Amino acid sequence: MPRRRPRALRGEQPASRAWGPTPPFRIHGLSTGASLAVHRVEYLGDGTYVYPGATDRALRRYREFLHPPGRRPLYPRESFCSCTWCSFDDVRHARDVLEEVLERLPERARAELGRLVKPLDAVFLRRTLPDPFVHRRRWRTELWWYRCLADRSEWG
Repeated sequence: MPRRRPRALRGEQPASRAWGPTPPFRIHGLSTGASLAVHRVEYLGDGTYVYPGATDRALRRYREFLHPPGRRPLYPRESFCSCTWCSFDDVRHARDVLEEVLERLPERARAELGRLVKPLDAVFLRRTLPDPFVHRRRWRTELWWYRCLADRSEWG
C-alpha cells in the first residue's frame, strides 16, 4: 500500500473553529502570543463590553483621543447612544474595555498590554482636568478616568 503524504492527511482534517468565525489578528504593539491571549478573552467574553475586536478598537480610540498635539486640555465627550459601536464615542468607555480585558488576561499578556496602556494613562491624566464637583455627583465611581471634566467637544 502506498504511503500518504502528511499534506494529504492534514487536508482531510476539519478546520478548527477554536477562534470563532474569523482568524485572530495581531494587535498593533502586542506580540503574537499576547494578541492570541487577548483574542481568546474577547471570544470567551460575555459580549457586553468585551467582544471580538473590542480591545483593538479601544486602543485605537484611546490613542486617537490623546493624539492632538499641544498643551490644551482634553474633555471626554459622553456618548448619546449605548449601542456597542456608538459607546466608543466616549473615550472613558474605551478605557473601561481595556480595564476589563486587563483583568481577564493571563499574567504575561496582562503585563504586555499594561505596558501599552500605562503611558496612555499618563498622557490622559496630564491632558484632562479634574472635576472639582465629583463628590457632589449622584453616581460615584472608583475609576479614576471618570473623575475628569467632560461633556464638551473633544477638540475645542
